Amino acid sequence: QVQLVESGGGLVQAGASLRLSCAASGRYAMGWFRQAPGKEREFVAAIGIGWSGGTTYYADSVKGRFTISRDNAKNTVYLQMNSLKPEDTAVYYCAARRLHVSDSSDEYDYWGQGTQVTVSS
Repeated sequence: QVQLVESGGGLVQAGASLRLSCAASGRYAMGWFRQAPGKEREFVAAIGIGWSGGTTYYADSVKGRFTISRDNAKNTVYLQMNSLKPEDTAVYYCAARRLHVSDSSDEYDYWGQGTQVTVSS
């Protein structure tokens, strides 16, 4: 059974930074998604398995502000979030799938429990 354990959420002011972590029980293509109240879950960022770190993908709304990375020795993926905005407020989920990375939540097989990120104005 694949386990994903997220950490790092919290309450910050606009313009601040947070780093989310997701520890997996193996090496997978990983994605971050978020869901705000009353909205559908949306893609944030993803990273391939890649032995040298993995190819990365970003939603347009976070490009240039968020950075996804991975430490394969620890089977951990990070989401560094800078210049946070109130519209980034959501529950953030990490997800894993075997082989290829995807920006579609339907293609991920395993999900973490979610971590709340709240950005005040």
